Amino acid sequence: MPELPEVETSRRGIEPYLVGHKIDRTVIRDRRLRWPVEAVVDAGLTGSEVLSVDRRAKYLLIRTNKGTAILHLGMSGSVRIVDRESPAGVHDHFDLELNSGLALRYRDPRRFGSLHWSDDPLAHPLLRNLGPEPLGEEFDGEYLWRKSRKRKLGVKQFIMNANIVVGVGNIYASEALFSAGINPKRAAGRIALPRYRRLADSIRDVLSRAIKAGGTTLQDFVGGDGEAGYFRQQLDVYDREGLPCRNCRKPITSIVQGQRATYYCTTCQT
Repeated sequence: MPELPEVETSRRGIEPYLVGHKIDRTVIRDRRLRWPVEAVVDAGLTGSEVLSVDRRAKYLLIRTNKGTAILHLGMSGSVRIVDRESPAGVHDHFDLELNSGLALRYRDPRRFGSLHWSDDPLAHPLLRNLGPEPLGEEFDGEYLWRKSRKRKLGVKQFIMNANIVVGVGNIYASEALFSAGINPKRAAGRIALPRYRRLADSIRDVLSRAIKAGGTTLQDFVGGDGEAGYFRQQLDVYDREGLPCRNCRKPITSIVQGQRATYYCTTCQT
């Protein structure tokens, strides 16, 4: 599933081709995404001028002079810039055709993504209750420490809660906890402030490095330029069960938390 670095990579890839251009036509081939694409999306986007392409959590916000399209990539979605005359594939569900002769094309084999329209996107039900951005000024170790008090669930599940902090998905939660030396099973409320400061720094570092590498491609993800992400080569624990820890050389362990695979080193993470 595309996480924050993959969505940010996609945003940076498509932004130069959209901003300042007019959307001549909205071509929706299949409205059966996670939620049906409503006709208001077509009406809002068609004939509009793109003012900016922003990101909030794992959502792309295509802001125009008429309103904002909110796009979530779901489990297997990706966006690419193509020639507007380029034939669409079976999983290419919609195009935004631009006056430049290009088009923004959305591909989603599993159709778990979604597309919405809003005059006030940050007040939209999908976005209004989200926590702070992990790369923003509101997020730090003190914030995590305050939010974690009296919480008994594991710290990995805690930092993956989008109401606490957005965009720390499964891959990057495992990597950040390894970098901070924290066992993912440790109760969130039993971690001291100095360790949360290290964890917040690790989250920032891991996400920043992943964005620089173009995200992580495990299966379907490609950026706006059609290229795979290369952060997989830098992963320390994720998907490395049984392989030697890069620090202590003991085997990496895998467990299941909240129906998601967790990878960690039992020696280095306490």
